[in-house]
Amino acid sequence: MEAMASSANLFFYAALLFLAVLYLAITRRRTSRLPPGPTGLPLVGSLPFIHPNLHVCFAGLAAKHGPIFSIRLGSKVEIVVTSPELAHEVLRDKDPVFSNRVIPEAGRAVSFDGVENIVGAPVGPKWRLLRRICAHEMLSPTGLDNLYGLRRREFRSTLSFLYSQAGEPVDIGAQMFVNMLNVVTSTLWGGTIGSESERAAVGKEFRGLIAKLTELLGSPNLSDFFPVLAPFDLQGIRRNMERIRVRFDKIFEKIIQQRVKGQQDGSKMATDFLECLLKTEKEGGDGKATFTMTDVKSLLMDMVVAGTETMSNTVEWAIAEMIQKPQVLRKVQEELDRVVGREAIVEESHLPQLHYLRMVIKETLRLHPALPLMVPHSPSVDSTIGGYHVPAGCRIFVNVWAIHRNPLVWNEPLEFNPDRFAGDAGRRWDFTGSQFDYFPFGSGRRICAGIAMADKMTAYSLAMLLQAFDWTLPPGTDLDLSEKFGVVMKKATPLVTIPKPRLSKPHLYYS
Repeated sequence: MEAMASSANLFFYAALLFLAVLYLAITRRRTSRLPPGPTGLPLVGSLPFIHPNLHVCFAGLAAKHGPIFSIRLGSKVEIVVTSPELAHEVLRDKDPVFSNRVIPEAGRAVSFDGVENIVGAPVGPKWRLLRRICAHEMLSPTGLDNLYGLRRREFRSTLSFLYSQAGEPVDIGAQMFVNMLNVVTSTLWGGTIGSESERAAVGKEFRGLIAKLTELLGSPNLSDFFPVLAPFDLQGIRRNMERIRVRFDKIFEKIIQQRVKGQQDGSKMATDFLECLLKTEKEGGDGKATFTMTDVKSLLMDMVVAGTETMSNTVEWAIAEMIQKPQVLRKVQEELDRVVGREAIVEESHLPQLHYLRMVIKETLRLHPALPLMVPHSPSVDSTIGGYHVPAGCRIFVNVWAIHRNPLVWNEPLEFNPDRFAGDAGRRWDFTGSQFDYFPFGSGRRICAGIAMADKMTAYSLAMLLQAFDWTLPPGTDLDLSEKFGVVMKKATPLVTIPKPRLSKPHLYYS
């Protein structure tokens, strides 16, 4: 009996050893098909070695491992692409496969009733409905033109405020954030949320909420790297995001109730984005996908969050780069003086004539794309990139920041030089996502829906600021152009500058 027991034990352990070897062989075979990359440590992978400026860290790893590499972060395998050719494969050639998203725990926590927003929704009838509403109602050229009066009002208000601060230090990024927020919310619901003091209070609260939301979205979250830990919410990110969602919900609920009450009272309502959303909600959708009041709130939050920091940060970067290169600042102002003069305020109608200003914006977005790693893509099925295996459900980072600094494409790539976009080069490198050595707004079906609005508002902001004021640093301060990675690309230190009026007559600042 003992001999039989020993034989049975021996067989059992032999079977275990065989299964272990077989598992390791299969795992190694699968791993070997992945792109090359850092080995990392057991369990945690490369998490301990990741630098906070993830786009720079990934660019360094690409220099070592090649234009496509895999990296294990906790229990997750991520793929990073850092070449125009591979970006083309992901975003164009295999767009139907790679067009979905992996929603981080923080993103799920801030969503209304678990409803996926336009950024995270999988490609399908609901995503197409959301995209069509945004593209046709709010972000189309006609829709933007119809709301020019609202934008003009907010820009003139900013102009007056800055004039009152002449000679004093101004945090230009913070001020432009408030300006963009007021423009976006006015575009969304016409600013009809009560008195000026109530609007100011809501604007201030929005700014705090958005700043916290984007900070949490950009924070490394153990719940994403180790999903088994998600129920414990060890860093409290989910709890904080849920609080933000509740506060947004209360603000939107109040705005919607005021609008619905006005409709019931027979008041004349503004033809703004909220009106279009409520009309679609009343119709229940488009026959292919439903559209509820939760979707109304979700889209409102998408537009508020996406349309503020991205544009205000671009304006801040552009002014910082021009302070560093005064000759560029002078050329922009000379162009504004030729086209508009100093006896009138620049209008959006002047923008098509401001060619050099457009070159400055393109160069700013080359060096400082709003989303340096874009929103990660995810294959719906197992696929390949560059001949390497890419498992379904993993995240694909396209490092547009590094691609825009490729020395094989760009002469002196680290230099701020708007002249590189002159003539035919300017026509080649546009915002359509057709060229994969320059695509600051992405490409393919997931290309940013708000390109027209971002282009118009960024150009209008810079034109107004540079026509109306000269900008200098406070005495004794140095310009810091270092970056801080997050959901959007930020300056590590805010740009504080002193405005000096340059228009011919004071009353122009209050017209």
